[in-house]
Amino acid sequence: MNFFVNYTFMELNELSAISPIDGRYRSKTSQLDTIFSEFGLIKYRTIIEVEWLKAMSQNADIAEVPKFSKSAVSHLNDLIKDFSVENAQRVKEIEKTTNHDVKAVEYFLKESVGSNSELSVVSEFLHFACTSEDINNLSHAMMLRDGREILLSQMQMVIDLIINIATENADVSMLSRTHGQTASPTTLGKEMANVVDRLRRQIELFKSVDIRAKFNGAVGNFNAHLSAYPDLDWENISRNFIESFGITYSPFTTQIEPHDYIAEYFHAISRFNTILIDFSRDIWSYISNAYFKQKTVEGEVGSSTMPHKVNPIDFENAEGNLGLSIAIGSHLAEKLPISRWQRDLSDSTVLRNLGLSCAYSMIAYSSLQRGIGKLEVNNEKINQDLNNAWEVLAEPIQTVMRRYGIENPYEKLKELTRGNEINQEIIKEFIENLEIPNDAKEKLKKLTPSNYVGLASKLTKSL
Repeated sequence: MNFFVNYTFMELNELSAISPIDGRYRSKTSQLDTIFSEFGLIKYRTIIEVEWLKAMSQNADIAEVPKFSKSAVSHLNDLIKDFSVENAQRVKEIEKTTNHDVKAVEYFLKESVGSNSELSVVSEFLHFACTSEDINNLSHAMMLRDGREILLSQMQMVIDLIINIATENADVSMLSRTHGQTASPTTLGKEMANVVDRLRRQIELFKSVDIRAKFNGAVGNFNAHLSAYPDLDWENISRNFIESFGITYSPFTTQIEPHDYIAEYFHAISRFNTILIDFSRDIWSYISNAYFKQKTVEGEVGSSTMPHKVNPIDFENAEGNLGLSIAIGSHLAEKLPISRWQRDLSDSTVLRNLGLSCAYSMIAYSSLQRGIGKLEVNNEKINQDLNNAWEVLAEPIQTVMRRYGIENPYEKLKELTRGNEINQEIIKEFIENLEIPNDAKEKLKKLTPSNYVGLASKLTKSL
């Protein structure tokens, strides 16, 4: 029995969206709407077609396209400035006939300049010497350029919140755990500083990814351009046009820009996000160990059956969405640099998903910001664990014993501590019986699990 028979043609909204990006999490991804959507793609295509026509008019060597008057330029600029959802819908209507999305933009623009006599006579120079991929690859470059600015802002917000945890807790001693077992103490701030340092490196690498584009015709050789205007420096014209958008010129291409930079772009996001998965899992574990409490939110439910619970849902949500971002970004990075001969169309449908990896990242960053904002350090529990772990002082004691030439220091501390319950008195008694200088003994006696943290505080404060 089909229980959904009456819902076959549901109107698209947040409840009927197949992807949670446009449904459940829409409020967290809406900044990307006008960039990575179908509307965004059509908008960027329109910008490029209009700017290319303007570039023709500004080239004195192309006499067939005279320099436009202020009125004509204003008309063209308004097409970009006032580009609306209704305009995009008109493009889609035209596409039903053309069955070609880029050609539909060209025809839409021809319609749009038809009322201007100055522009209508040169309308055939819209899309002049272009292959569709000239328009598309530059559109995608502009999408990734603009999307990066939004992502960088959210990435930095996450980093700043972790910096706050680090600096506020630079001196909060905490038991380390290597292999899940008690280990030499650190500070809570230093563990957060480790994450900050890693993220800072990756965000800089993401910023440095060189976003590239081509504008050189059907197979990358300016064939059509030279057939019409053989004496023009088309390489320089193309370079200047691309660079006018803040994009790097890609000189050697087939019909498509090789997309290696797109792989670099998403690999950079994936590395950043991998570090955040590591962070999310550690925070989840610290919450589980009660090193962090979570501020309760009025009306919020942790479990449908266990009223006491405050689950670390923000970090779990972040981990899941970071994983999705990495998975999709990895496919983009692995697929897009590969193309059969001068071009095949398998990249086209994949390129329509550039926004997915970015959107899942945005969802994760939002969850992390929310989760970090609810954290409270549980000093009582952290100190309790430290006070119950005097065995961690076996490391400094045996190290000092080595300095003073005592035989088998490791083995002696192993015999004392391994599998045994150790407290302060046992440690002090062991130190007192060592044949080392008295000043060395006194220094060792002053050690506690709380103050045996090395340079952790100093390193954190150098962030």
